[in-house]
Amino acid sequence: MPTAVLSPGYQAARTGVGLIAGTSGLIVLSGAERASYLQGLLTNDIVSLAKGTGCYAAYLTAQGRMISDLHVYELGDTILATTPRETKDVLLSKLDQFIFSEDVQLGDLTDTFTTLVLVGPGTEAALRHVLGAEIEGFAAAPLHSNRRVSVDGQTVVALRVSDPGVDGVALVVPAAYASTLADALRAQGAVDLTEGDADALRIEAGVPIFGRDMDTDTIPLEAGIEARAISFSKGCYVGQEVIIRVLHRGHGRVARKLVGLTCDPRAAVPAVGTAIMLDAATVGEITSSVWSPAMQRPVALGYVKRDYTLPETSLLTADGTRVVVSALPFTSASGTASARPE
Repeated sequence: MPTAVLSPGYQAARTGVGLIAGTSGLIVLSGAERASYLQGLLTNDIVSLAKGTGCYAAYLTAQGRMISDLHVYELGDTILATTPRETKDVLLSKLDQFIFSEDVQLGDLTDTFTTLVLVGPGTEAALRHVLGAEIEGFAAAPLHSNRRVSVDGQTVVALRVSDPGVDGVALVVPAAYASTLADALRAQGAVDLTEGDADALRIEAGVPIFGRDMDTDTIPLEAGIEARAISFSKGCYVGQEVIIRVLHRGHGRVARKLVGLTCDPRAAVPAVGTAIMLDAATVGEITSSVWSPAMQRPVALGYVKRDYTLPETSLLTADGTRVVVSALPFTSASGTASARPE
């Protein structure tokens, strides 16, 4: 069984300030019609975004399946979209394909800019010391807020984020300046998170990521992201007909749903891709898994057929390990376990 001792990075994210090296794709859209152009393609309400605000959204096929998820930020003169790096090129290609006479220009900043993500209650203090008065109060700004600041003659775009599983701020910085800024943040107490630390925070918070918990076969309703990613009051977008049909005619019922799964504390962390069984029949699959410091047991995200999604449903992995369906998130924002099955 893994040790109960918290790693420095995980502990910093919960009680101080943690630093995560970002891997996002970065797409910029300029032109007077950038918002109205995205409005017809993405699931969320883009034209309602004022300067300094943003939203989470998805880009779907006509069949309602995901091409990618992304975050969209209106900076005032441009829109910045942060995407999974693996889908950035696909998104750029598709966005370019549908520009005809619209006043929209696309740019790829992925190789020239990078992201540094600060998480944890010490984020505000670290930012203030390094970025100065311009960033004052930003760590408590509404989710998806954005703000441009200047430091050492460099322009930095700050984004309010929660997808790491802990509230934080992502800094989009010129790639050549990233190591200098990261060192300055470490000097103010920021502790680097390992990939395992970051996975633990995200999975404990029940946050799915594209490429692991969502892919091109996923309908957003299956992943449970509709409350964050879909506007139900905007006009048409690609894939809307399928989403509305499932919600209205199917009463939101989909064949499978993403759920939380907990294991006995003495069990090994189940491998990603492990089948979930009931009476020798496969009813699901694990998509993300980790040893949870907050829960002191292995936890996982996975899809199960809709008849087995109720909390406390007991299932088995393919190797016979008992897993119990859990409501998400596993933990509160502070990292306190919201449920601790025995």
